Amino acid sequence: MHEPEIILIRVSGLDKPGLTAAVTAELARHKTDVLDIGQSVIHDTLSLGILVKAPSGGESTPFLKDLLFCGHKLGVNLSFTPVDAASYESWVDAQGKDRRIVTLLARRLTAEHIAAVTGVIADNGLNIDVITRLSGRASLSGANQPRMACVEFSVRGTPEDLTALKSEFLAISGALGVDIAIQEDNAFRRNRRLVAFDMDSTLIAAEVIDELAKAAGVGEAVAAITESAMRGEIDFKESLRRRLRQLEGLSADTLETVAARIPLNDGAERLIANLKRFGYKIAIISGGFTYFGNRLKERLGIDYVFANELEIKDNRLTGKVVGDIVDATRKADILRMLADREGLSLQQVIAVGDGANDLPMLGIAGLGIAYHAKPVVKKGAGQAISTLGLDSILYLVGVRDRDTLS
Repeated sequence: MHEPEIILIRVSGLDKPGLTAAVTAELARHKTDVLDIGQSVIHDTLSLGILVKAPSGGESTPFLKDLLFCGHKLGVNLSFTPVDAASYESWVDAQGKDRRIVTLLARRLTAEHIAAVTGVIADNGLNIDVITRLSGRASLSGANQPRMACVEFSVRGTPEDLTALKSEFLAISGALGVDIAIQEDNAFRRNRRLVAFDMDSTLIAAEVIDELAKAAGVGEAVAAITESAMRGEIDFKESLRRRLRQLEGLSADTLETVAARIPLNDGAERLIANLKRFGYKIAIISGGFTYFGNRLKERLGIDYVFANELEIKDNRLTGKVVGDIVDATRKADILRMLADREGLSLQQVIAVGDGANDLPMLGIAGLGIAYHAKPVVKKGAGQAISTLGLDSILYLVGVRDRDTLS
């Protein structure tokens, strides 16, 4: 049986409307089967690849001559590469290989950043199929500059040691001041619907209990316990009890004073506004306090708040909470409950936090992100953002700047 003649057609030149239509119309005239097609345009320069099975029943020479004449009329360059059947079948079989998305984020991307990331990708036996810019273009004039820069790499293959690969990316992040994420490229990545945030030092730029402690005149003592708890050195429940005892007798009016002065973290409002626009449900699952979580719920339109309720008697804090403490285990349990309530797989859930008590929640989410976190949390989480604001999370779900609210 005669093997089909397979040809890779490369088209390059100045892009203009109708170019791809004209080339494919010529292919259609020869009743050609298209096996694959891909196109990209950079600065008005087109690169188009079409893998075809040449017309049956004769030599391909007339067909190729007609294509060359078409390219001449269009003012573009055409080249042809024959592909043997065995090579083609091997390429088809490769489509079943694992695929991952590597996302590179920075204030400004340089060749050094891209070289470092792509070098690690190559060293780990992965092949880059597609590179896509998600951030807006930067003007040379300096006007309307994008706040962030992002490209994502679609890579094929299975790394021998995924943990070691992530460690290499973390090392680059620290050395070059960029953020790098690597995720499986599957249907869940494109279909996430619930985002759960820790509150203190994640959504807001403070640890509320430390701010309350400053108002009570016990700031240093409580801050030391907080830091130890964030590093995972003290059981969270015990650390919270110790800190709350320091606040006994504090006027409840102080809650309003403290809430008014705590800012949101960079990018929080933009992130949540866009997530809600795209149909996500938003939750706060926090070891902090419901008073502050409910303020954020009103301000940002958050759907769920789970946190600790301060016990107040005679308008003063008693140094206790009402009900069970929301600790690391409870956070993960709440996330499971919310996913079930929303009819979602945990793979459709994003969790964001900064402390050791967030790790169980980050670990069960389809996308767990350590945000400006301690080293132990970065290492334990699936992904880490350390240089940019919260709204950079939009890039991790594949959202382009042009699709977002400013």
